[in-house]
Amino acid sequence: MKDVMIDVAQLSKMYKMGDEIINALKSITLSIHKNEYVALMGPSGSGKSTLMNILGCLDSPTTGQYVLNGIDVSSMTDGELAEVRNKQIGFVFQTFNLLPRLSALDNVALPLVYAGLSKTERDEKAKDALNKVGLADRIMHKPNELSGGQRQRVAIARALVNDPAIILADEPTGNLDTKTSVEIMGIFERIHNSGNTVILVTHEPDIADHAHRIVKLRDGLIEADYLNDKIIKVDDPDHHYKVKGI
Repeated sequence: MKDVMIDVAQLSKMYKMGDEIINALKSITLSIHKNEYVALMGPSGSGKSTLMNILGCLDSPTTGQYVLNGIDVSSMTDGELAEVRNKQIGFVFQTFNLLPRLSALDNVALPLVYAGLSKTERDEKAKDALNKVGLADRIMHKPNELSGGQRQRVAIARALVNDPAIILADEPTGNLDTKTSVEIMGIFERIHNSGNTVILVTHEPDIADHAHRIVKLRDGLIEADYLNDKIIKVDDPDHHYKVKGI
């Protein structure tokens, strides 16, 4: 199907730890379409982080096939994976991963250095991305001059700046308080509404409730895959959906 963004077939991942073989993923089959908003859930050791690393082209499967936006990445070299990753995926991490000596603007512009854009082009795109997350007035601030929520907004802007096919967020509210977490999840909703495919990795049910589809993993297998009935459509051009009760 042409609108399939991620197509994973019989994916497995094995690790060797001493004499022991760890089956982190066991024959996972999963499709995610363009502009879906999916939460990958599961307890520690369920395989969700391993699956996220493979979906994000940070790791390769032991067996099986992974087609990302029409590209078979299953058996690519590390260099080839890095190229696909830089063009196709925007990452948002729990720990923000910002460079402390760089301004918000320069942190956001960093991925564009590898894309070969001029300084003027990089700054323009970075300013636009920061504006989208409500930080137009903080572009010259360094990370230590920003709150946790503002730092995560910078990280989201950096993920958006390359116009990636997928935003992959790993526990993006793990270091934030409840009020700030809700604000950050509102940004992901707007990103999804603007046409992006969003994949959220979390172990927190209240964070997963913001996604429109939930995939639960346990012991390296998909335990459940269902649409979130807590999402309702609202008549608001800037916020097409909301979570019941929020």
